Amino acid sequence: MKVGIIKKVSGPLVIGKNMSGVKMYDLAKVSEKKLIGEVIKIEKDEAAIQVYEETTGIGPGEVIYLEGKPLTVELGPGLIGSIYDGIQRPLDVIRQKYGDYITRGVEVPALNREKLWDFEPVVKKGDEVEEGDILGVVEETSLVKHKIMVPVGINGKVKEIKKGKFTVEETIAIIETKDGEKEIKMKQEWPIRQPRPVKERLVPKEPLITGQRVIDTFFPVAKGGTACVPGPFGSGKTIIQHQLAKWSDADIIVFIGCGERGNEMADVLLEFPHLLDPRSNEPLIKRTVLIANTSNMPVAAREASIYTGITIAEYFRDMGYKVALMADSTSRWAEALREVSGRLEEMPGEEGYPAYLGSRTASFYERAGEVICLGKEKRIGSLAVIGAVSPPGGDFSEPVTQNTLRVTKVFWALDDVLASQRHFPAINWLTSYSLYTQDLENYFKEKIAPDFPSLRVKAMDILQNESKLQEIVRLVGIESLSEKDQLTLLTAKSIREDFLQQNAYDEIDTYTSLKKQYLMLKAIVSFHEKGIELLERGKRISEISTSPIREKIAKMKFIPEKEIDQIEKLIEEIKTII
Repeated sequence: MKVGIIKKVSGPLVIGKNMSGVKMYDLAKVSEKKLIGEVIKIEKDEAAIQVYEETTGIGPGEVIYLEGKPLTVELGPGLIGSIYDGIQRPLDVIRQKYGDYITRGVEVPALNREKLWDFEPVVKKGDEVEEGDILGVVEETSLVKHKIMVPVGINGKVKEIKKGKFTVEETIAIIETKDGEKEIKMKQEWPIRQPRPVKERLVPKEPLITGQRVIDTFFPVAKGGTACVPGPFGSGKTIIQHQLAKWSDADIIVFIGCGERGNEMADVLLEFPHLLDPRSNEPLIKRTVLIANTSNMPVAAREASIYTGITIAEYFRDMGYKVALMADSTSRWAEALREVSGRLEEMPGEEGYPAYLGSRTASFYERAGEVICLGKEKRIGSLAVIGAVSPPGGDFSEPVTQNTLRVTKVFWALDDVLASQRHFPAINWLTSYSLYTQDLENYFKEKIAPDFPSLRVKAMDILQNESKLQEIVRLVGIESLSEKDQLTLLTAKSIREDFLQQNAYDEIDTYTSLKKQYLMLKAIVSFHEKGIELLERGKRISEISTSPIREKIAKMKFIPEKEIDQIEKLIEEIKTII
């Protein structure tokens, strides 16, 4: 372990001298308190270290211990259901040992070293294996079978494979390679800034079903896709992230609370053990990993937290799972970048953010995707990344939002006007978009209904026409419109209030299956088309607007999933209106 000397301390930035031989992103421990940090700049024999803990009381002349390896995360059984800080220290374990506050320099292993896991091998002695192959399985929770994989870079013949109960540090297999025998444990380590390798990247073709109607029907995101959720304070970013974490049909959820308020992370911690997965009826925490780096935690650790989270997510993707990662909020991560960049005295870019903000944002989101995993057996895994952005004052032209939009394919624009009208999710249907709509069209046609995509187009046309008509109504009043235009306004109101608006706290309305979404939209569009037919036959708009069918349409969202045949009957009833 090499030793350097502190020359200067500036907040979370420590400048060290006598640092020759150190490499970029090497791990360092600062002072006798051994505060964890990472080398982020090297100049001659001096190096700048970004410290992930509070540096109060640290001064020049104190020692720096150089570890000679990059910042890594531990990967293995025990990740699911855990809550970590930004550098993968288990917060629940720290609380049990040290109390409610994290002691500086505390070192606690990320994975429990004492717990025994029941390992069931799936290969036998003499089998040829390569990197990424599955050696065996551990039932981590009732929802997740943890697959123990051959570490990257190891290929050879299984000399020995064990069965039974082991800790994560015990040897479970020995593989003979060209370079000698390699002992395999259930625990692996991986540098957080290095993407995990894959065999091949694929074009995503399947939607991440979230149960949120405005998302699934109008602006879907693919499994393996990327999405951006920008919105001003109070527009419901965190609620949307929570809803996606709760109800999306991913196998594994990784939720990163990056610089958010502590009470919001507390909500997640308190809710998830009691919420049931709609598919398995098991607690959601049994398929969730939480990374909490709240606003009162050291700012520099925010920068590491999203890499810690995405490395864990990639690990589960490599097992062949469908993983969804929620980052709330990447603006706080960018602010941490800006703060450290300022202390490094780098040339600032737009609004003081570093010039490399765009490339760092892209490198994070580009780790998403649907892939063929390493290994002989063809496994397809996916990692979807959904990042919330908090633009100051709701200004979507600011650098973090713009750089995120350049690399993500879905834009859910949150609107504080909608939020103030109590319309949630407050996603503005006129400014949002999804570039996956075309790729996912075949899925919707084959799995739900052939006319689902065309229904969505009709509904969106009605909403866009409403926007144009509202301008006329504001100037000369609704009476000046033709009855057909008045019907368009009536239908658009129904789409907004009866379809797009959704109550996250209502037991039935919080989640809507794709089949129910299709039937709800079909009922609304069918009523609109029937209305046009009735107007052409001489009916008045006042008669159509007071039809008892409209009340039934308004109540569709509260029909339980088991009883959606009631909506099919309603569609048939609409056809019989005379």
